[in-house]
Amino acid sequence: MSLLLATLAIGLVFAVLALGIFLSFRVYQMPDITADGSFPLGAAITARLLALGWGPVPATLAGMAGGMMAGAVTGIIHVRFKVNALLSGILVMTALYSVNLRVMGASNLPIGARTLFTPFEEAARAWFGPEVTILGRTAPSSDVGLLVATLVMSTVATLLLCLFLKTELGAAMRATGDNARMLRALGTSTDRMTILGLALSNMLVALSGSLFAQMQAFADAQMGIGVIVMGLASVILGQTLVGPVRSVPLAVVGAVMGAVLFRLLVAIAIRMGLDANDLRLVTAVVVLAAIVGPGWLQGLARKRGAHAHA
Repeated sequence: MSLLLATLAIGLVFAVLALGIFLSFRVYQMPDITADGSFPLGAAITARLLALGWGPVPATLAGMAGGMMAGAVTGIIHVRFKVNALLSGILVMTALYSVNLRVMGASNLPIGARTLFTPFEEAARAWFGPEVTILGRTAPSSDVGLLVATLVMSTVATLLLCLFLKTELGAAMRATGDNARMLRALGTSTDRMTILGLALSNMLVALSGSLFAQMQAFADAQMGIGVIVMGLASVILGQTLVGPVRSVPLAVVGAVMGAVLFRLLVAIAIRMGLDANDLRLVTAVVVLAAIVGPGWLQGLARKRGAHAHA
């Protein structure tokens, strides 16, 4: 039970990452590699500030601001200097590795202070005692508090993103990804919309990194490797779950569902004896299956329908 609670909590933290990837990948059709650098950047800034005695809320906000600046730099390189979007992200991601090391002062920085999760864990222990029984299984009550905390935070982030994308500014951002030429004809700067979109995307990615570091009680310079693939897997799985919908809130919720499902699949694979060294391979296979699977199933259904009518 403890493993299930921890898996769901981590899945909800990575759901915030999926929201950021959703912005860049689905709204702008741009797989932004900056995420591999902004995820540990959010963790590094938060861990460093907590070590300096900052409170968890301002430290987390500072981590989000760092990710937002990283995304803005990627956007500026892309739109002002006409550098390919993928290459812009790679350049910033590469530079952020050194920045993260500078911020932390080492490759790994433990967090020994109170975090955003501490009040939830304390409340759960005060309410349930040291352990809680769920479906006949016992688990540390702090894990329940952790799950509630991640559920609250990911829900708030999801609602705010849905509301923002429904605003006039959010609609302009979506239009930039759908039809930039039409938006320019209406007198709106697509360059500004692109920079803003990448900044918001990496702000959410950095928030996810900050929450993950606080959950794991450490920040590491290597913790961002492959997060873009995890985020893409979550978004693609989410689209597979909800289908080709045009509703923005449903598409956003689909990304969240995809992140939780992805972590559950990973936990099941590890529980079945998967070597941790094969995790990236499994991730790639899951992403590939989510991309080609729906089309393959539709083609198979059409063939069966054709044979039935023949």
